[in-house]
Amino acid sequence: MVYHWRGDLRSWRLLLSLLLLAAWKVGSGQLHYSVSEEAKHGTFVGRIAQDLGLELAELVPRLFRVASKAHGDLLEVNLQNGILFVNSRIDREELCGRSAECSIHLEVIVDRPLQVFHVDVEVKDINDNPPVFPVKEQKLFISESRMPDSRFPLEGASDADIGANSVLTYRLSSHDFFILEVNSKNDENKLVELVLRKSLDREDAPAHNLFLTATDGGKPELTGTVQLLVTVLDVNDNAPTFEQSEYEVRIFENSDNGTAVIRLNASDRDERANGAVSYSFNSLVPTMVVDQFSIDPNTGEIVIRGNLDFEQVNLYKIRIDATDKGHPPMAGHCTVLVRVLDKNDNIPEIALTSLSLPVREDAQFGTVIALISVNDLDSGANGQVTCSLTPHVPFKLVSTFKNYYSLVLDSALDRETVSIYELVVTARDGGSPSLWTTASVSVEVADVNDNAPVFAQPEYTVFVKENNPPGCHIFTVSARDADAQENALVSYSLVERRVGDRALSSYVSVHAESGKVYALQPLDHEELELLQFQVSARDAGVPPLGSNVTLQVFVLDENDNAPALLAPRVGGTGGAVSELVPRSVGAGHVVAKVRAVDADSGYNAWLSYELQPTASSARIPFRVGLYTGEISTTRVLDEADSPRHRLLVLVKDHGEPALTVTATVLVSLVESSQAPKASSRALAGAVGPEAALVDVNVYLIIAVCAVSSLLVLTLLLYTALRCSAPPTEGAGPAGKPTLVCSSAVESWSYSQQRRQKACSGEEAPKTDLMAFSPSLPPHLGSVEVGEQQDLNVAHGLEVSPFKFRTYTFYLRKL
Repeated sequence: MVYHWRGDLRSWRLLLSLLLLAAWKVGSGQLHYSVSEEAKHGTFVGRIAQDLGLELAELVPRLFRVASKAHGDLLEVNLQNGILFVNSRIDREELCGRSAECSIHLEVIVDRPLQVFHVDVEVKDINDNPPVFPVKEQKLFISESRMPDSRFPLEGASDADIGANSVLTYRLSSHDFFILEVNSKNDENKLVELVLRKSLDREDAPAHNLFLTATDGGKPELTGTVQLLVTVLDVNDNAPTFEQSEYEVRIFENSDNGTAVIRLNASDRDERANGAVSYSFNSLVPTMVVDQFSIDPNTGEIVIRGNLDFEQVNLYKIRIDATDKGHPPMAGHCTVLVRVLDKNDNIPEIALTSLSLPVREDAQFGTVIALISVNDLDSGANGQVTCSLTPHVPFKLVSTFKNYYSLVLDSALDRETVSIYELVVTARDGGSPSLWTTASVSVEVADVNDNAPVFAQPEYTVFVKENNPPGCHIFTVSARDADAQENALVSYSLVERRVGDRALSSYVSVHAESGKVYALQPLDHEELELLQFQVSARDAGVPPLGSNVTLQVFVLDENDNAPALLAPRVGGTGGAVSELVPRSVGAGHVVAKVRAVDADSGYNAWLSYELQPTASSARIPFRVGLYTGEISTTRVLDEADSPRHRLLVLVKDHGEPALTVTATVLVSLVESSQAPKASSRALAGAVGPEAALVDVNVYLIIAVCAVSSLLVLTLLLYTALRCSAPPTEGAGPAGKPTLVCSSAVESWSYSQQRRQKACSGEEAPKTDLMAFSPSLPPHLGSVEVGEQQDLNVAHGLEVSPFKFRTYTFYLRKL
């Protein structure tokens, strides 16, 4: 029982060892098989699936396949049983030649998951190739004067197999005059020689036929046979001889075809046919000699048949044979050395290397741009080359070694002036006449951020209507950078500052890429007439460069404020003005005054007053001044007039559309006995305003005189400039807006609206005098964004100095 347990344990250990060995082989990804060449189709090679540890059922689902880079069709795998078998004929000699080792490398690929295994199948050699001689018949010419033991080398056979299958042994058919001797230095180099055993007699046997057989070491053995045909030649005792064993000739290259090189002469002491000599090139003469020269077989004259080129070959060594016509023929030998002399027939060559392009425009003097080497195939002075450069600036050539130059920077570069240089390098040799060649070098200058963005103008004036929609586009700034690529990539930003108690960025913004300026909120002319700020343009260079431009944004007024009534000073309830008027007053007596102001400007703030008709058909004995707002009697009052009158005064501005407000005035007619007290109250209330009005009139008269004088001077200067300047079409010059003085029907109006004059918010409130032209339209037109036009053109005005006759001035607190 114990013995059985131990035996079982050993079996398990052996099985475990085999499993571990198989797992190690699979893990290593390498299997080795062997197969003999010329194996038949379907020959078993190995159980590849089992050896790789793969289940047969997994081969198809996991896309089991075998691939070989060069020999994919020689071996195949049966997916049903996982056996690797021979698929087509395997020829080891075709596959590996005479290489000692020959194997087919396979890649086994399994998907899902992906695994790659490597399999080497060794191809074993079989003796399937017999020894082969290079020719079927070898001819030997042996003079009858040859002594015994003379040796004649024979060409051995070759076997495409390897190893023992390629070890050859030789045997010669039995013969009385010849034996075979084989000297084996190694298996691959065997010297086979035919040895003469005794002297030959041509008259007895002019020819001998022998058979040389080569046998390989394979099993079974394979043989190859060649016939040896030995011809016995008659004795020719004297060979031709030359006067010299070596001749030397010098000739210029590019000599014409047919030019004679040398005439040779050889003599033979024999007579008749044995002394007749013919000349030929030795069989060992290279093909290039035969291509360049020819020899007359009868005269021995060598002539040129091809163009000689010193740069290709400057020395030809020609072996000449002088052969007699004896039997057997004998030959004499000599050597002709033909030295080719150089002529200047090669143009210098230029090679550009190590181009350091492009070159930064701030590169230091002496920076190496390129290395230039020149070469001339000629020799002597014909091969001496000098280089020059055009144009000479901003680069130069510096000689570093024989026929080597450096192209270096010699002066400052500016890409914005010249972005690319086309250089010409000229190489000239020292021949006579000299030959030269040129090479072009295109040197591109790389940009450096040395130019800041530049605006077309230092300042732009923009007109924008108030109450614009939020985010509307009001202007586009554009700056140009002379640099390139990212150095010319301009981005825009606001120069942040305070506008009053608010940040500038709460009013406007600028798009960083397009430069478009947007109004972030509706602008109010009554709050802000002029918004002045700066936009910064910065490029993307390192370090970045930038510049600023100033924008003056004038907010144009729109009629967005209705007239506002001033609070009555005396009497009245519910916003109505109550006045007591004696019945004894005459026509034209001022009984009341309606006061109103408008927060707008210009025509939008020019007020007119109209008396609205009442529901009753009775004629009202009152009228209101069109521009003064004064209510006065139109006739003498009588007893028939109603004691109480309710007057509705419509106050209307001149905007488009016009905005209105209605004032109610209650007029009570009283008897003369009741008038003093009421009149005294009215008088007491009117003294202050009348006195104030007188003071204001004094200041207004002074202001009118000053402005009139300034206007006359301006008109004279303007007329002189218009007469001297050439006529222009369209808009006037861009820049600051032009002051336009306006006239109106003789009336006064003033606004008590305190507003901010400039965007800085730092100026103290002051009084200004503004004039408006009667030709000014009720609704001001807007100016297109980006157009720098004269204010007159922007408003659609045609200003003529002859139209200014009377003027109305609006005094405002700013």
